[in-house]
Order: sequence, then C-alpha cells, then structure tokens
Amino acid sequence: MGQLISNVSNLTIIIILILGFWELIWKGIALWKTGRNNQIVWFVCILILNTVGILPIVYLLFFQKKKKVKRK
Repeated sequence: MGQLISNVSNLTIIIILILGFWELIWKGIALWKTGRNNQIVWFVCILILNTVGILPIVYLLFFQKKKKVKRK
C-alpha cells in the first residue's frame, strides 16, 4: 500500500511541475503583451488568476490589440 501511495505522490508532483512550467510560459508572454499594449485590466487578471495557461492563451488569441499595417 505504501508503494502505491509513493508512486501516486511522485506522479502528482511531476504533473504539478509540468503544469506550473506551462502556466509560467503562457503567463509571461501574455503579461508582456498586456504591458506593451497598456491593457491594465487584462494584466491584473492574468497576474492574479492561475488558470493553467487558459486565460493567457485566450487573451493572446482573441483580445490583444492588433498591430496596424502602414500602407504607403
């Protein structure tokens, strides 16, 4: 019984570390973009909420300001 608990515990730690790294990458990218675009509400929400990368990905895909293309 102790061996099973140890294996589950090790697997849980590995999963938490992988999800934490995943969150860190997406959160970093999204916070950088929100800071550059002066979107303070998005910045605070992404900074405070831990959503395993879901909120930063949603922001990056749908809500970040698009760059305007200059035409000559």
